[in-house]
Amino acid sequence: MCVVDDDRTIVVAVANKTAEHEGHPDHRALAGGSTRAGVFGFSDGLVSNVSLIIGFAAGGVDSSVVRLAGIAAAVAGAASMAAGEWVSISAQNELVEREIALELRELKLHPGAETSELAAMYRQHGMSAEQAASSAKEVMQNPERAVMVHAREEFGLDPDHLPNPIQIAMVSLITFLGGAMLPVLPWIFGSGNSAKYASVAVAVFAAAIAGGAIGHQAERSKVTSAVRQVLIMLLAVGVTYIIGRLVGTTIN
Repeated sequence: MCVVDDDRTIVVAVANKTAEHEGHPDHRALAGGSTRAGVFGFSDGLVSNVSLIIGFAAGGVDSSVVRLAGIAAAVAGAASMAAGEWVSISAQNELVEREIALELRELKLHPGAETSELAAMYRQHGMSAEQAASSAKEVMQNPERAVMVHAREEFGLDPDHLPNPIQIAMVSLITFLGGAMLPVLPWIFGSGNSAKYASVAVAVFAAAIAGGAIGHQAERSKVTSAVRQVLIMLLAVGVTYIIGRLVGTTIN
């Protein structure tokens, strides 16, 4: 949103997508949700599957069982993650579309009240009463534009940049599967304690890389982010290892 002052009125223009990227070329496009889905998918796949694998291994089962459990969990988890993302994003978009339709109806039925409401929002942003009223009146001249402004101001929604449920689902599926399969690899090519230690080592390395990447993207300490990811992963592995040992001993 940009404000232009010609000494008589304030014209509030809703900047389009191209203008936003031209004005802020260094800003990353995060609204679509792909970044969140990718990071969450990879991290969830890695942590959940290495924990499951080590839990099975601690129970004393055969390496083939650990291998099968790891692969099955990776595939099932990826499918579940993708389906969950698709359902949640689709439902969210439907709710947004409903709110937009309701808002557009209100704009047409009660333009005066909606203009006053928008002016009040602008005053909360620091405009004077006169400037806010003028800006709101200018925006309300175009109902299609006005409903977009109301959606952003009232609900914090951006109807022009709703996430694509299919895209988010595919990103989640691929990243979860990628993260989940990494700790399985040592069990495909090996067995026993060597595979168990290698599985944890691979997971630690992958968690550190993922954490460092998150820190880099967020322009925060890469070391801190990497250590945080590794500690979370090791905590989960430690819990499942203890449970595996206890359950394995009981069964045996």
